[in-house]
Amino acid sequence: MPEIKVVVTAYDLVTAYGGGISSSWEGILSSKSTIKRIERFSTDSFQSNNAAVVAGLKYFGEDSLVIQMLIPLLEKNKDLIPPDALLVLATTTGEIDILEQRVLTGNGDAVESKPSSLLEKIKTLSGVRGDGLVISSACTSSSAAIGFAASLINSGRRDCVLIVACDAVTEFVFSGFSSLMALDPDKAKPFDKNRAGLSLGEGAGFILLMSQARAEQEGRTISGEIAGWAATGDANHMTGPSRDGRGLSLAIQKALKIADVSPDDVSCISSHGTATVYNDSMEMKAYNKIFGSRPVPLYSIKGALGHTMGAAGLIEAIIAFRVLQEKVIPPTVGLKDIDLEAKGWAALEKRDLKGNVILLNNSGFGGVNAALVLKQ
Repeated sequence: MPEIKVVVTAYDLVTAYGGGISSSWEGILSSKSTIKRIERFSTDSFQSNNAAVVAGLKYFGEDSLVIQMLIPLLEKNKDLIPPDALLVLATTTGEIDILEQRVLTGNGDAVESKPSSLLEKIKTLSGVRGDGLVISSACTSSSAAIGFAASLINSGRRDCVLIVACDAVTEFVFSGFSSLMALDPDKAKPFDKNRAGLSLGEGAGFILLMSQARAEQEGRTISGEIAGWAATGDANHMTGPSRDGRGLSLAIQKALKIADVSPDDVSCISSHGTATVYNDSMEMKAYNKIFGSRPVPLYSIKGALGHTMGAAGLIEAIIAFRVLQEKVIPPTVGLKDIDLEAKGWAALEKRDLKGNVILLNNSGFGGVNAALVLKQ
């Protein structure tokens, strides 16, 4: 690979913990879950009543839920974003509540719910001019977007890319996961032997990537490096992951190769960890294939702030860079009785991080898998 390092020069987020990295980081470390009964719409007909939502958002308001999250986030950080950055939007359903409002109340314009419309709104909010594109790849959307952006910079085709990720909990989204019987009636319990499904969450965030040369020339603060990236498709099932973890393990192998990192160099794993029976088991099979008999400390944040769908990978990357900075591996919130497959890997308590390399992975419907190698 060319010797163009891809570095992170800015990031921020909003989750059910609130705005800013500190609120989410401190909440996760305290093992406090934000998953609770949702009041935004009636859940009487659904599998669960619980989700992790951002306080203060208005459902069917003047702006969509994701725009309500993005306005303060991007306005606060607008001065950090170069106008010539390539904008990449990562989302699964974007402003789907605009379409819902049209269907349920007859108000609004359904055409405005298109991702291309959201892309243009984000251009205005961020001050970015020129090109932009949307990556919608189920729950790997934002990790795939980060990998795509890193490949553009690493190959010299771009020297600055802004990735914005967002998804919201709406009745349409909630009913879909409920119809699949994918929701835990209570709260998500990643890597727990009694796990019974995921809990939905919402959030938004951005990461600004640059070539190391441009970042240094502009005197930017460098928070870390996107050292490796890969995506695969296992074509196993419409929604279910490959049971043997073959697709995910291939993505991990490719990402490690690009990063020129061996499995022995990996300090911990930011795991997808949705708390569905098959996802967590599939991940453990993939990890055993890559790391063999050496358990690597892993954690999942989805029991803390819910599964934020297309935004999950980007939010998890931001948390991972805080892990590298603080040298602390957070607990897996919601985990109480560790599944046999995850024993020695997952933990109930926070631990010290030894090293400076984190593997991050996500998987999604359709058999998509994405892996990133993050360095301090």
